[in-house]
Amino acid sequence: MDAPTTTSSAGNDGTGGSSGDWGWFTPSRKRDEDAPQGPDQEADRSAPSRPVSPIRPVGRGAERRLPAPDPAPARPEQSEPPSPGAGAPPAGDPPAREGEEHQRPTETPGAQDVRPAGLFSDGPAGLFSDDRTASHDAVLIRRTMAEIEPIADKVTSYFYALLFVQHPYLRSLFPAAMDSQRDRLFRALLTAAKLVDDVDILTEYLSGLGRGHRKYGTRPEHYPAVGECLIGALTRYATGTWSDEAEGAWVRAYTTISQIMIDAAAEDELRAPAWWQAEVVGHELRTPDIAVVTVRPDQPYPFRAGQYTSLETPWWPRVWRHYSFASAPRADGLLSFHVKAVPAGWVSSALVHRARPGDVIRLGPPAGKMTVDHSTDNGLLCLGGGTGIAPIKALVEDVAEHGRNRPVEVFYGARSDHDLYDIDTMLRLAQAHHWLSVRPVVSDGPTKGLSGRLPDAVRQYGPWNSYDAYLSGPPGMIRSGVDTLRGIGIPSHRIRHDAIEELVTAGD
Repeated sequence: MDAPTTTSSAGNDGTGGSSGDWGWFTPSRKRDEDAPQGPDQEADRSAPSRPVSPIRPVGRGAERRLPAPDPAPARPEQSEPPSPGAGAPPAGDPPAREGEEHQRPTETPGAQDVRPAGLFSDGPAGLFSDDRTASHDAVLIRRTMAEIEPIADKVTSYFYALLFVQHPYLRSLFPAAMDSQRDRLFRALLTAAKLVDDVDILTEYLSGLGRGHRKYGTRPEHYPAVGECLIGALTRYATGTWSDEAEGAWVRAYTTISQIMIDAAAEDELRAPAWWQAEVVGHELRTPDIAVVTVRPDQPYPFRAGQYTSLETPWWPRVWRHYSFASAPRADGLLSFHVKAVPAGWVSSALVHRARPGDVIRLGPPAGKMTVDHSTDNGLLCLGGGTGIAPIKALVEDVAEHGRNRPVEVFYGARSDHDLYDIDTMLRLAQAHHWLSVRPVVSDGPTKGLSGRLPDAVRQYGPWNSYDAYLSGPPGMIRSGVDTLRGIGIPSHRIRHDAIEELVTAGD
């Protein structure tokens, strides 16, 4: 779950490190004549549209070495028990990492750039090798990331310990159990490390995070505390690469990050609520562990077919999970989700086994770019695995509503015929629309459809040169699917899916 922390790096902006009396988050201004000069002092000359609260510098040298917190809060997810009535786990139910099936992550740029599941690995060459085209700040930031890669878990734990010990009022913004939260920070840092010099993509990515963080109650004054503790954690553990110069690069990066997110949240506040209340009006159990949940928002909810949202239940406050919309926007305003309960899945299990009509959940803003381009007549090649068929169904409905009669080929994958829980709906859609073809693909056991892995089944048909591809499902299916589609000639810019970094714990 994305948490109310800024977790990415940006390009040169603002000031920091040894830049005199300027606070880390003082808005950018034109460089004073007496300001330090050099590549790591370069700053964007345009002032941010909204100021960020200044905070005290961490300091330099020995002053930067923050004392380690007491052992008790070293694992912040256990640092304090949830307050009574705040959705604490029942007795005997220890916190466990949740692996929601078909969780949908916050949209990250370059979704077609599929990375390995590790937090830092990025192919054989590695992410952190020096790039001759990279800015000086980018090189410094990436060297720091490379150093802390082997001890990322320690750095993350120390960061949260600092945050909750020094700023205990922020603890209430986080879920009671932090297991699934902790790795999110450095995954986002990894993404930003790749984007530090690409301002346009970085701004798009961080703006989405800033808007999404409104649902946690994040305020502009929270960002300085997060930045200070982030620098404190890096200072403690990046001993080989840390210097005044490196600190300045990180401070400038975080200054840009926080300002982008604050501005995006402020703009979004003018046109949309931080969250929507939604009443459960339908609950259909399709299999013992898969339910179709239909809700009615308390006010209009704008979204596009193929997108997803974050969802919070009354049983687990501050625990948000991502689910795709299972239909295109409807005239009655209702929203549907396909949810599979997975082991240790707090939210998914509650939605499948506990939710009933009349219950009220909360929805975050819509996100995702796996949407149909209606300016072209290209066909759609859709691969949906497990509950990943939900957004594929929404895309089919979207094409039907636009009346263009574009060819749509759907490959619906599951482990067994029994797991094809929505096949009847998809076949009815195929009967109603001559331009739609639906092929079930089963990997295990006998079947009336195609046998084998979903990507392999796609190779048996085609050609797909004139099609735009859409993939939704478990991360392994997406990775192999992208490789297959590239191998048969579909260019990367025509392969669409939401980023899979946060799907690594999802089941099938």
